[in-house]
Amino acid sequence: MAVFDTPQEAFGILRPVCVQLTKTQTVENVEHLQAQLQAVSDTALQELQQYILFPLRFTLKTPGPKRERLVQSVVECLTFVLSSTCVKEQELLQELFSELSTCLYSPNSQKPAAVSEELKLAVIQGLNTLMHSAYGDIILAFYKPSILPRLGFAVSLLLGLAEQEKSKQIKIAALKCLQVLLFQCDCQDHPRSLDELEQQHLGDLFASFLPGISTALTRVITGDFKQGHSIVVCSLKIFHKTVGFVMADEQLRRLSKAQAEPVVEHRIAELMVHREGDWVKNTSDKLVILIKKIIECVSVHPHWKVRLELVDLVEALLLKCSQSLVDSAGPLLKALVGLINDESSEVQAQCNNVLRQFADQKVVVGNRAFTDILSESLHSLTTSLPRLMNSQDDQGKFSTLSLLLGYLKLLGPKINFVLNSVAHLQRLSKALIQVLELDVADVKIVEERSWNSDDLSASPKTPTTWQGNQVQRRYFRFFTDERVFLLLRQVCRLLGYYGNLYLLVDHFMELYHESVVYRKQATMILNELVTGAAGLEVEDLQEKHTKTSPEELREIVTSLLELYTSQENWYLVTCIETEEGEELMMKQSDLQAITSRVHTCQIISFPAFSKPSPTICSMNSNIWQIYIQLEGINQFAYALGKDFHLLLMSALYPVLEKAGDQTLLISQVATCTMVDICVACNYDSLQDLINENSDYLVNGISLNLRHLSLHPHTAKVLEVMLRNSDATLLPLVADVVQDVLATLDQFYDKRTASFVSILHALLVALAQWFPETSYIGQPQDQSLKEEGSYLHQTLKNNTTAEDIEQFVLDYLKEKDVADGNVLDFDSDEEKLSVPPTLEENDTLPDVEPPLPVHIQIAKDVMERCIHLLSDKNLKIRLKVLDVLGLCVIVLQSYKNQLLPLVHRAWPSLVHRLTNDDPLAVLRAFKALCTLGGKCGDFLRNRFCKDVLPKLAGSLVTQAPISARAGPVYSHTLAFKLQLAVLQGLGPLCERLDLGEGDLNKVADACLIYLSTKQPVKLQEAAKRVLDLDCM
Repeated sequence: MAVFDTPQEAFGILRPVCVQLTKTQTVENVEHLQAQLQAVSDTALQELQQYILFPLRFTLKTPGPKRERLVQSVVECLTFVLSSTCVKEQELLQELFSELSTCLYSPNSQKPAAVSEELKLAVIQGLNTLMHSAYGDIILAFYKPSILPRLGFAVSLLLGLAEQEKSKQIKIAALKCLQVLLFQCDCQDHPRSLDELEQQHLGDLFASFLPGISTALTRVITGDFKQGHSIVVCSLKIFHKTVGFVMADEQLRRLSKAQAEPVVEHRIAELMVHREGDWVKNTSDKLVILIKKIIECVSVHPHWKVRLELVDLVEALLLKCSQSLVDSAGPLLKALVGLINDESSEVQAQCNNVLRQFADQKVVVGNRAFTDILSESLHSLTTSLPRLMNSQDDQGKFSTLSLLLGYLKLLGPKINFVLNSVAHLQRLSKALIQVLELDVADVKIVEERSWNSDDLSASPKTPTTWQGNQVQRRYFRFFTDERVFLLLRQVCRLLGYYGNLYLLVDHFMELYHESVVYRKQATMILNELVTGAAGLEVEDLQEKHTKTSPEELREIVTSLLELYTSQENWYLVTCIETEEGEELMMKQSDLQAITSRVHTCQIISFPAFSKPSPTICSMNSNIWQIYIQLEGINQFAYALGKDFHLLLMSALYPVLEKAGDQTLLISQVATCTMVDICVACNYDSLQDLINENSDYLVNGISLNLRHLSLHPHTAKVLEVMLRNSDATLLPLVADVVQDVLATLDQFYDKRTASFVSILHALLVALAQWFPETSYIGQPQDQSLKEEGSYLHQTLKNNTTAEDIEQFVLDYLKEKDVADGNVLDFDSDEEKLSVPPTLEENDTLPDVEPPLPVHIQIAKDVMERCIHLLSDKNLKIRLKVLDVLGLCVIVLQSYKNQLLPLVHRAWPSLVHRLTNDDPLAVLRAFKALCTLGGKCGDFLRNRFCKDVLPKLAGSLVTQAPISARAGPVYSHTLAFKLQLAVLQGLGPLCERLDLGEGDLNKVADACLIYLSTKQPVKLQEAAKRVLDLDCM
């Protein structure tokens, strides 16, 4: 279609259509006109604007009823013309405004006319377009006192549509149009910025509509959530922009000066409002009620954008109307601080930005009225806090604590006005103590035990940042939501950051001493107070606040460390097991030991306790108490950083004690604490931490070993040191190890378990620090094919007569050793080793060099193990068997020291293999496999004579039982024992180079296990034994 750019061309096309519409007002004629308008340029339309509008306006003003479809077509066509042109005459703007508004006028009702939704939407869009088309200052000239009746009618019309219509589209369109009428349009360059006089003029005009607008919008905002969040967001925006404009402090301050009132008609003057002091006070009182209703509803609105708009409302009203709406400050601040921990990150971020802006502009701190309001609110909240914490659910607690946190952030250092009140401090502290009470009924905390691994793993590299103790989740009595605990931590940290730290620490230390019930909660609070005082993980809105000095913080941490690690608070009962003198009670079962009494099992009973045992709850409580105190040391290191190095002497030893604790939770948190101490004091690893402070630690161990009854946990410190260090520690601890062995000899009947744990850790460390190239791990798990028969290798080579003679002599000597003639052999060596009388010119023969330190230690330890193998405590026997195997591994290259010790240990080992608890039999067989791998020919005859017959007999006896057992049998100790014997028997026979007769015994015992009725694992193990025998 051609476009008519000139007014002449356009007039020629449009004149017949306009004349026809003027004569006959029909929908078809209106649509024909709108179709012709599509072909006219905007420039031509602007020139012909009034000519084109005449038939449209004439149609609207024609008296008599009109069809809705016709009115809708006329309004849509008029809207099209206005969207393409500008209204440059004030009179035309007013007339069009009135004509469009009356399209929805109902003479018999105050509500909008009952017309179709399409017509309502067309009229709203027409009004919107009309106000946007006003040119330049015409729009400001429109807003004069004489327009009040027509403007008031349009405002009430739009508010009625927004409140009563069911169509969401109409509601939003009405609210958008209301924004345009109130100079709140979101469009760029519309409206233009206003000067002070224009703002004052419009403020006086809009003040007449403020009661109706605020009341109607409050009804919309507090309506059903189902109406949609966009309607509520738009209503909130209009509310706070209108209130913020009319009640702005700057405008009201300027109005206080005497000004001439404009001369208007009496009827118009009655509609106008003079914003005097009385009017401001009355309006403020009424707005407080509406604002409270809005906050109560919107703060729990499910959609985050609505809550975000509430933050903007609070910001706008507090910044612009802090004087005029001073009574609303309390509810507004409460709403803001209540949203500071909103689940939406956008709401949280906006809240923090607003709070920071308030702090920067001193909205609260610089305003005496706001400070008083917040202080009064905080006083009131602390008074009711214990009751609220006791009666509210998790969501209620979260909201209340969010409120408390916001008050603390806003008041900053002024919270001391509240803390200096004894009554309020007691209420605040009792509420925190009450809500932080732990649930200590979980039996798993007591059950879980930490067992030292057999292999010492190298200390991991320490992380470069503080990790914190993420070991065990806490369970509280009065809440389950983890967010509540995080809020409580933030509250305590802010108290430590802004509050009087000495006052708070003294108060909570008193509660710590006052009752055991309060102790865990007081410890948690003290830990967070110190972290907050250091300014860590605290959001500071008061940037000029002075933090606690490092010297003061160190003094407080020192006193807390002394409190935590004191004798009565550090060594609490965490298990019912006594240190010594207890045996495992074995129930009657089908477990078969390798003994002549194959079908019997020993039953050992517990001795009676001399005093009542502590309850599960009390032990749980003690475990959590130690856990939290260790966590506190962790946080102290985090707070002090490098300054914690000055307190390391008093903190490291107790932490190492707990790192060796049998309770898993305590040992884990102590290890985490050591890692974080490394971070704070710039140590590279736990190994570095222990090595750098080993002299102090070793000295403490030596002194405490002399008074073992007063320091029963000394052994754990040495054990942890050995597990987390390297060979450089050995020279320092060598003397301590001798002290341990001497103390073991002295107190073997009282403290054996502790000392055996030390010896086990020591031998594990020695095995790792001084590895032997011939070490093969557990013989039953690895093939021993690398060593063939020495005789076969010798005969295979080209040998001389001297070689054969030497071989025979060596063979006879080894045969004597295998037959047990070790003492005679040693005495002969001694006789031969007596040096003959030397002449002066002769040189002394080579003197045997002294043994290395680790070999001497392993030798001394193995001597003790020989005596402890027959200890009455099963746990000790099991641990000693492990230590014995480790001693053999360390001494494997020093046969002259190893073989005599093995000779002495053999009778006790055989007894463990043939007449002991099944657990001890299993562990003894593993030790036997290690001995066989390292001692070889020395054990051949002994093994064949003392052990092999009973091993084979036990396998034969157990075979029918395992053949008819079900799938559960694979979880029994008897099965594990059978499997271990079958897995270790083949490599053991190969190592010991058994003869044909002995191998036949082994084969006969294993053949039965090839049956398909046997468990698959036993079949596979037996097959491997027979494969090795065949080879």
